[in-house]
Amino acid sequence: MITGLKGRLASMLGGLMAILVVAVAPMAHAQEASSAQTTWRLLDYLSVDYAGAVKDGKVISPSEYAEMNEFAGQVRERISGLPATKAQPALLAKAESLQATIAAKQDPAVVSARAHALANDLLAAYPTPLAPKRAPDLARGAALYAENCAACHGATGKADGPSAVGLDPPPIAFADVERARQRSVFGLYQVIQQGLDGTAMASFAHLPSDDRWDLAFYVGRFAFTDAEAAAGETLWNEDVAVRARFPDLQTLTQTTPAALASAVGETKARALTAYLRRHPEVVIRTGGGSLDVARQKLAASLKAYEAGDRKAAADLALAAYLDGFEPVEPSLGARDPALMRRIEGAMGDVRGAIGKAAPASEVKAQIERLDALFAAAARALAPEKASGLSSFAGAFTILLREGLEALLIVVAMIAFLRKAERSDVLPYVHGGWIAALAAGGLTWAAATFFISISGASREMTEGFGSVIAAAVLISVGLWMHGKAQADAWQVYIREKLSHALSKQSAWFLFLLAFIVVYREVFETILFLTALWTQGGAGAVLAGVGCAIVVLAAIAWAMLRFSKRLPIGKFFEYSAILMAILAVVLAGKGVAALQEAGLLDLHPLALPRMELLGFFPTIEGVASQALTLVILVGGFWWSQRSARRTMG
Repeated sequence: MITGLKGRLASMLGGLMAILVVAVAPMAHAQEASSAQTTWRLLDYLSVDYAGAVKDGKVISPSEYAEMNEFAGQVRERISGLPATKAQPALLAKAESLQATIAAKQDPAVVSARAHALANDLLAAYPTPLAPKRAPDLARGAALYAENCAACHGATGKADGPSAVGLDPPPIAFADVERARQRSVFGLYQVIQQGLDGTAMASFAHLPSDDRWDLAFYVGRFAFTDAEAAAGETLWNEDVAVRARFPDLQTLTQTTPAALASAVGETKARALTAYLRRHPEVVIRTGGGSLDVARQKLAASLKAYEAGDRKAAADLALAAYLDGFEPVEPSLGARDPALMRRIEGAMGDVRGAIGKAAPASEVKAQIERLDALFAAAARALAPEKASGLSSFAGAFTILLREGLEALLIVVAMIAFLRKAERSDVLPYVHGGWIAALAAGGLTWAAATFFISISGASREMTEGFGSVIAAAVLISVGLWMHGKAQADAWQVYIREKLSHALSKQSAWFLFLLAFIVVYREVFETILFLTALWTQGGAGAVLAGVGCAIVVLAAIAWAMLRFSKRLPIGKFFEYSAILMAILAVVLAGKGVAALQEAGLLDLHPLALPRMELLGFFPTIEGVASQALTLVILVGGFWWSQRSARRTMG
């Protein structure tokens, strides 16, 4: 009875802890996002207003200069209070450098550049939603402006409204050209959301997010004329390179006219800004990319979920991954594999939350988090992020990572056949991996010139290939462990191996070599093709060449080491290697089939360890646990059988 009571108390305590975790986690995330956004707003304010405090190395407004120093100090304090990340020390160093720059009364252009750079790095380290989920409605923005803003800022944004008289400091003149050059739409959105301390500008956080974006785009057009907008429309329609600069709304909301002018010139920058802030919908219609597809499908998924249609919500969430994120996954994996894994995990969490009928607020919070991660992905995928070094590093790490798994299995088979003095079967193994490479080449040609490999097809190929390979490796591992334990293994090798390695078994080895190698080649081709299309073909080839050299060295070392091992030890070590790889592939196979939508997905609050094939879902952990149980049971049985034989 006491034991039962303890059990019930433990269960209740566990339930309370789970409720606390679920309740506190979103609050903590919201506080983190709010603090990062406030810090970004301070940096944006510094970059624009410092010019009113210092000129030619002299203070022209003591009160404004004191405010600049105060804000710079707040930036550093707020960054130090954010959750610890690998990027935080570098952010703190840049914040201290900005403080020193302001203390030294350096040129406003220097301060503005450093503040903008730190703001961009801050958003990369602590992602936050950077754009509306739909094209802004400027008619709605005009109505909101007339109702809430015109009294102070004036009907045309010149800060000449009737309520502006006597305000200290005076309201901001949105029509001020020089000020508008330094201000992004995202910066305007942040001020609308949070207000400005020490001024009459109140927070409008009570407005829906879409309304705040509508208002920000409407306000952002005051400093640019209709004539400039007409010129911008011509530029947009006639210049492909110009359209490529704005692949999505995130880029548009973050770009300041000054930054754009440094790339295309002042006249073009003003024209494009005037047009795009009046017609942001053209960015979605003309560009958008697959990340926008993911956003749109997730938004539709949330809408369906809130309406009570769980099946439609689940289908749309899966489509968001396969149609929206999967196409850019190879490119992102080459640029920022950690971010790629975070997005994969987050999209899995959304599908898992829908599958377990979580509250709509939880699903919404997860989708909003994905919006921020998509924004970080868009920055990572920007053309200017490509470089020879990044292409080399991406090609090298991708081939090394994907190739090592297949190499271990193929080399183990080759070493086994050499130990068994069955070189006549080696051509089957070599034929298997060579055929896999040839099939990979055909896959690349087909994907490049004839067909498009869908996300679902890719995940199913990886998933079924991994599961089949895992099943084969279980049997191979158990067989090798049994031979390692047998006291009469030498007799077995001499008298029975020829029967064990018949033509049928030789073709079995061919198939195993083909499956494990083609699975990795298929994945590698997609990643390398993405790198190749980004330019730097020479760097990609150099990375591939270096990875091949490293893999060849590993293969040589393994074969040389295996020669020196007694055959009993060789079988034992090989069995352990096969067992480990079987567990890894079982986890990877289930994860890929979940991403393809063939298996249900129920996430667990555990860390993801891709190297071990550990993807924290009930199904993935169960598959690996079952594989482990089979292997441990098989190893135990073979040891027991060996003892009986010896006895």
